[in-house]
Amino acid sequence: MTEILQAKDLHKSYKMGKSRLEVLKGLELCVNAGEFVAITGASGSGKSTLLHILGGLDTPDAGYVEFDGGRIDKFGAGQLNRFRNKMVGFVFQFYHLLDELNVLDNVVLPTMASVGSLGWLARRKRARKRAAELLEQFGLGERIKHKPYQLSGGERQRAAIARSLMNEPRLLLADEPTGNLDSETGNGILSVLQSLNRDGQSIVMVTHDERMAERAGRIIRLADGKIV
Repeated sequence: MTEILQAKDLHKSYKMGKSRLEVLKGLELCVNAGEFVAITGASGSGKSTLLHILGGLDTPDAGYVEFDGGRIDKFGAGQLNRFRNKMVGFVFQFYHLLDELNVLDNVVLPTMASVGSLGWLARRKRARKRAAELLEQFGLGERIKHKPYQLSGGERQRAAIARSLMNEPRLLLADEPTGNLDSETGNGILSVLQSLNRDGQSIVMVTHDERMAERAGRIIRLADGKIV
């Protein structure tokens, strides 16, 4: 299988008063294209820190991440922005939808950000069509004009997943996507992720819930800043 993502000897620490908290301690990881990988571990084991580094939202103190053969620490500012906008899709526990926008407008935001105001005029119709199709795919076709606060938690997370897929990313990074949901709704979100994976989407998901992790194709467990 083709490797899409590699983490090499990652170290990360944070200053806590006069001391430093070591979060990642020489972590190594490889993800193949088309895999669905779950990363589990106790609170504070470094799961979210690792995911943020993999997605270029944070930088390690040492070590590096390769995406599709290129080191993201060597990317310039513009290249890094394109990586985060087009190559990787992000799904977060608390959705991060904008309440002042309706659901459709929330979903098109990644495309709007990637093309700028002039480019958006040319892409607007096509982008809104794709957003509507994604929302229909996730059972939200009748909710496109609703505001996020008018949706249930599961509906908001499905809208967030649709947004993460707008630019057809090579990799989907999900940080506790069911952590704010009840068990039944969370299972529904995992079914959505499994369906995407069956269609070829590469996914790395952080979760503290072992039952949810078991729905992935491979489980990686973190403890004390390393894979165990």
